[in-house]
Amino acid sequence: MPNLKLKTILTVLLLVCLSLPTAFGEDLVELMNGSTLTGKMLEIRKDAREFDFSSKFGQTAVTRTYSYASVHAVTFNGKRFVLTPKQATSEGETSTGGITRTPAELRKYIEQVGSTPPDWLASTDMNHPSSLDLDWPLKAPGKWDESKNIGQYIWGRVNPNVSRWKPGIKLVHHVMERHQRNPTLLKRDMEKLGEMYFTLLQDYPRAAYWLQKAKVSATTPTGIHLAECYWRLGSKPMAMEMLKGRSLHLNAIKLLGDMDEVDKAMALTASYANTNAFNEAFLNAGDALRGAGRLDEAIEYYQRVLDINKARNAEYLKRYQARAAESIEAIKLFDKADVSRVADGTYTAHSTGYNGQMNVEVTVADQKIRDVRVTKHSEKQFYSALTDTTTQIIDQQGIQDVDGTSGATITSQAIVSATARALAKGAN
Repeated sequence: MPNLKLKTILTVLLLVCLSLPTAFGEDLVELMNGSTLTGKMLEIRKDAREFDFSSKFGQTAVTRTYSYASVHAVTFNGKRFVLTPKQATSEGETSTGGITRTPAELRKYIEQVGSTPPDWLASTDMNHPSSLDLDWPLKAPGKWDESKNIGQYIWGRVNPNVSRWKPGIKLVHHVMERHQRNPTLLKRDMEKLGEMYFTLLQDYPRAAYWLQKAKVSATTPTGIHLAECYWRLGSKPMAMEMLKGRSLHLNAIKLLGDMDEVDKAMALTASYANTNAFNEAFLNAGDALRGAGRLDEAIEYYQRVLDINKARNAEYLKRYQARAAESIEAIKLFDKADVSRVADGTYTAHSTGYNGQMNVEVTVADQKIRDVRVTKHSEKQFYSALTDTTTQIIDQQGIQDVDGTSGATITSQAIVSATARALAKGAN
């Protein structure tokens, strides 16, 4: 009952704060994964146990919906209130948020949240072109056409545009209703819906719900997303059960590393060593080892990409080798990238993302990282990494303990590498 009373008081305070001018300064949200966000509370939905929060990404305001379960605490007008206490975790059952759930508890939680559409869904207008083919065939006919094929529209127009994320998700909900009698298309729709909740909104309960419905396999990227949902929602055993097969997608390498299962990550890497995917596997292995603090071993894996010097074509080879070289450079710059050694100022640098060069601007004042902004990029997916990675760097005041969601590792590590380069420019 004390928790219920606290949450009731918090909700009243939230509503009061929303009715007041913003003269009190920015609001603060402390996420369960350790990141913090500053910005403005927009709307609280008590019954749904969630709220909308707007924070700045560069010059762009990004609005996201956060469930109470994903938030540790919020601060309003100088007063801090805890929404979800962090709990000590048992050996072998750690999660990113500090919460541990039994498999039964997690399944119930996913069903409870996932089966209920977010409150914003009903009030969100779909703003897609009228030319879109709502039948959405599995294989798009003809040439690439973002004004006709839904999958291509999502890739080219929804993913890069924050204002279209929620309308895009609603579009997939709508199409899914049209495909209730077509199991093949319905499965694809549910998988896409889960992927969008995961990559765009990081709404892990709803992502897990729809990925479960689609019966995704850990041999696919979305299957690794589902395993990560289990881990981030508090059940490492469920995640590991998902990842116990032999034919795992290579994105599992970094996830296993994040879950402190580095030996398993290295064993999976070895299974890809003699395949055409060795470059991605070695890069993921380097990222996993880097996150575990095993820097010399990480450099060895990055160096293997440079030494083998092969890829499917010249463009991919250029990207892989750039990522490997920049990752080695970032590790060697860790000492110089210590903010306590960096003079006040704004520094810029670039690195190689999934789809090309990424520029980053870092501002330092009074031996603190005040701002990290991605000023230019060509990414076409995993846009949450653009804000989450920069937020983690500011929150942790460094680059060594930053992690990225499965599949978003390339974007996240590119930001880390560029930040290391930028900070090194100002090192004394």
